Amino acid sequence: MIVAEHLRKTFPGKEKGAPVVAVDDVGFIARDGEITGLLGPNGAGKTTTLRMLYTLMRPESGRVLIDGADVAMDPEIARRALGVLPDARGVYKRLTARENIRYFGELHGMPAALIEQRTRELATALQMDDVLDRMTEGFSQGQRTKTAIARALVHDPRNVILDEPTNGLDVMTTRGLRDFLRHLRGEGRCVIFSSHIMQEVATLCDRIVVIAHGRVVAQGTADELRERTGESNLEDAFVQLIGSEEGLHA
Repeated sequence: MIVAEHLRKTFPGKEKGAPVVAVDDVGFIARDGEITGLLGPNGAGKTTTLRMLYTLMRPESGRVLIDGADVAMDPEIARRALGVLPDARGVYKRLTARENIRYFGELHGMPAALIEQRTRELATALQMDDVLDRMTEGFSQGQRTKTAIARALVHDPRNVILDEPTNGLDVMTTRGLRDFLRHLRGEGRCVIFSSHIMQEVATLCDRIVVIAHGRVVAQGTADELRERTGESNLEDAFVQLIGSEEGLHA
């Protein structure tokens, strides 16, 4: 389980101006056995929030708990409990997909036999057996994303964070990745992913956290968000929810 409490993050303004508030008092709970979606327009603060969750950034205030461990107090314990697909999808181009996965397993101190077992399991689940022993230079966006996900999950973490995992993928790869996320949920893992694609969030998520201008403007199930706004579909509900926030910042 991942808990975010009152997270705040600012960045320096231009030419010694006022600081830019990227995340302002963001808080939510992502539970085991559920997919929690961060939904918001580009620039809403989703990626900054995720970076604080997986220890790449320190919040100026608030805290993050990963399975009860305070990230600021013991980041190594938190990192071992996390599998992360960041917004950058870089893979080592001169290594094969299998070698990329093996390298990350070795970084986690895993024995070779266990790395090989996990590699087989992930390759099957992600439908990437045909590219496993190919050098990643020249991979398609989907093949790079699958490799990056597999190496992030090789150590079998209970908590998974994915930043816009289907960005740039074709229809069939996207469908396969959605099935994989459901598979992770079925294993009882805590899954968080960010997106600005309404259909994706509505299809996958047990709970949705709507972020605009660095703040949580609403959270709940898709049905709860529709009921709150009186709208019949999630897209209209989303527009209404962020519209009220846009008015506050006009």
